[in-house]
Amino acid sequence: MPRPRAEATTSPMPTTYYLVLSFLLFLIGTAGVLLRKNALIVLMGIELQLNGGNLAMLAFSRAIPDQAKAQSGHVFAFLVIALAAAEAAVGLAILVGLFRSRQTINLDEATLMKR
Repeated sequence: MPRPRAEATTSPMPTTYYLVLSFLLFLIGTAGVLLRKNALIVLMGIELQLNGGNLAMLAFSRAIPDQAKAQSGHVFAFLVIALAAAEAAVGLAILVGLFRSRQTINLDEATLMKR
């Protein structure tokens, strides 16, 4: 027996829960960028920051009652996801080049790019 379709209702979770989670993601990402010397951890921290921003955008777009305006938050989220994918590809390419020349991905040694 098929289930009846759920009507489009607002979620019982308030927007503040999404915003708190978004802030925590952004905070963890910032800590990863500022405190770690490994370049892979720094890239993962940047990804967490972008995902925290995405979650905040989607939470705010969900809170907008006008459906046409609410879709703009989704569009910006997709643009940020595309930007994050490009950032990851370029960042990993730079890390591969750094590892081939220096045999390390430590950011302290990467600042000494003289050769």
